[in-house]
Amino acid sequence: MAASASTAHRTRVLVLYGGQSSEHPVSCVTAAGVLRAIDTEQFEVIPVGITRAGQWTIPAVDPLDHSFDGGAAPEVQPTDSTVVLHRRFPGEAGSWPELLQITGDDATPLGPVDVVLPLLHGPFGEDGTLQGFLEVVGVPYVGAGVLSSAVSMDKHFMKLAFDAAGLRVGPYQVITPEQWRRDPQRCLDALSAMTFPLFVKPARGGSSVGITCVDAPEELPEAIAEARSHDPKLVVEEAIPGREVECAVLGSLNGDAPRASLVGEIVVDEASKEHQFYDFHAKYTDGDAAELWCPAELPPQVSDEIRRQAVRAFEAVSGEGITRADFFWNPDAPTVEDSVVINEVNTMPGFTPISMYPKLWEATGIGYTELITDLLHLALERPLGLR
Repeated sequence: MAASASTAHRTRVLVLYGGQSSEHPVSCVTAAGVLRAIDTEQFEVIPVGITRAGQWTIPAVDPLDHSFDGGAAPEVQPTDSTVVLHRRFPGEAGSWPELLQITGDDATPLGPVDVVLPLLHGPFGEDGTLQGFLEVVGVPYVGAGVLSSAVSMDKHFMKLAFDAAGLRVGPYQVITPEQWRRDPQRCLDALSAMTFPLFVKPARGGSSVGITCVDAPEELPEAIAEARSHDPKLVVEEAIPGREVECAVLGSLNGDAPRASLVGEIVVDEASKEHQFYDFHAKYTDGDAAELWCPAELPPQVSDEIRRQAVRAFEAVSGEGITRADFFWNPDAPTVEDSVVINEVNTMPGFTPISMYPKLWEATGIGYTELITDLLHLALERPLGLR
């Protein structure tokens, strides 16, 4: 990148949030937390919201005001001006990524961009589509690359990658749009033969949006309809006995091995009848529904195994920068290796100040601001293109 693409003193960071997925409100709240915590002595921040329709815009509402308090879920509202990210080629001076604000027939330069921090969850933000665009523009960005993002977004292909890497996954079935369209009854029959309870999930979703726990075959049609309202492709998983534990993985500078946090455990309040599992409301709107215990009360050899498998999962999907790995631990299994079953990885996990990923690193010794700084430095160090 040409030297003129940076300000004299600070790195210019384009923070993207909102987006077109059902996790739009989570992204807005994440942005509020990051914008409060980012080191403004090192970084000059340009927040750009993406509406549900896909418009990039300078937000009309201060993103610092986004929260789940007060009722209505936060949302990026459309405006009369659209922001465009492109690569400027001024001639012999070189080229660099630049933002433009377009209002009617007028285009106003908003200056160069050194690195992008995409705080986007779900399709069109976390699934490789945005990452491919940023690669084409030629701007560094935080998080996984195109292939890693795409594989990790789709629970079907993610499980195939885990299996190929020797990680244990639980029993599951996939329902593709074509299978459901051709013969829904055959799909229902196949699912009914599984061991209940089952979790019916959108294949390419997150934040537990669209997920239903079903206890009997007659509950399947409603659960499938709910999941298909978010994604035409579904993954249906048998419930796995054990405790739900998580480990955060962070890339390292200079090509060193990825770092794994202490292991944490999600403990859902058993007295609450509102939450059958760690669902969207337990994660983001009901502060009393669940707790994170970190470090989790586990035998040392189990914690070591989970951290080892978290790094292996990160490498199995070619992770970069940031990933959270979610596991189940069954204390009744015959061996330590058999006791750990991987559920999934998230290449852009929830990143609000109270989300699991930053909390795990805080317990490990890396604070929220330092974590954001590390991720931006990792992105700036990483080459674009094939790597």
